[in-house]
Amino acid sequence: MHTLLPDGWAPPIGYSNGIKVPSPGHTLYIAGQVGWTADQVFESEDLAPQFEQALKNVLAVVAKGGGRPEHICRMTVYCCDKQQYLAVRKQLGAIWRSYMGTHYPAMSMIFVADLLDHPGKIELEATVVIPSG
Repeated sequence: MHTLLPDGWAPPIGYSNGIKVPSPGHTLYIAGQVGWTADQVFESEDLAPQFEQALKNVLAVVAKGGGRPEHICRMTVYCCDKQQYLAVRKQLGAIWRSYMGTHYPAMSMIFVADLLDHPGKIELEATVVIPSG
C-alpha cells in the first residue's frame, strides 16, 4: 500500500489523501461500527471511550477477515457532536496511535444529526485490502 500526496501539497494530519493498493488481494467492507461492546452495550456516553470501542470493533472485524490494522485503506467517521469532537481531538489521536500506530488511511469525517444506535456519538466504517500471500 502506498500513500498518495500530490506534488506541492502540504502533508495531511491524521489521514492520507489517497491510498494506492496493489492487486491481487482480498477486499473487506466493514459496516459502521459504534462504540458498544460485543453484547451491544454502551459502557460510556462520552465520545472518546466510544471512539476507542468503535475502533476496537472495526479491528475485530478486520482480524476476523484475516487482516491487520495496516490493511485499512479507507475509513469514514460519522460523529454527532462537532464541539465535543474538537474538545477531545488530541485524546482521540492518542487512542488512534495506540491501536493504529502511524498508519493513516484515506479518511472522511462527517458530522451528522444523530446515529441509529442510542446513545451512540460516533460510528466508523472501513474498507480493507488484504494482500494475497
